[in-house]
Amino acid sequence: QVQLVESGGGLVQPGGSLRLTCAASGSVGSIYSMGWYRQYPGKEREFVATITRAGSPTYEDSVMGRFSISGDSAKNTVYLQMNSLKPDDTALYYCNARYYAGSNFWGQGTQVTVSS
Repeated sequence: QVQLVESGGGLVQPGGSLRLTCAASGSVGSIYSMGWYRQYPGKEREFVATITRAGSPTYEDSVMGRFSISGDSAKNTVYLQMNSLKPDDTALYYCNARYYAGSNFWGQGTQVTVSS
């Protein structure tokens, strides 16, 4: 099992920046990738970005060029740098860890609100 703890959410004005952090603990040796998903009220959770243990990132189209995902394998931590934030980025952001065998683990979520 993997435990994920997110931090870094908050309120920011349009055009501003935030950095989300997710720290993993527990059985981290089997983690293949870590990443971020977001959920709007009444909607399904959707993919934002992910990075493999080898360091290969993938982004959802609407965040490409604005968000940057990175990882620190020594700390079992993944970061999501979010720049040029828009009101449409307002959502509950969840950290995800995926095992090589396919199991998924989720954090409790951190709220990001983009508003003037």
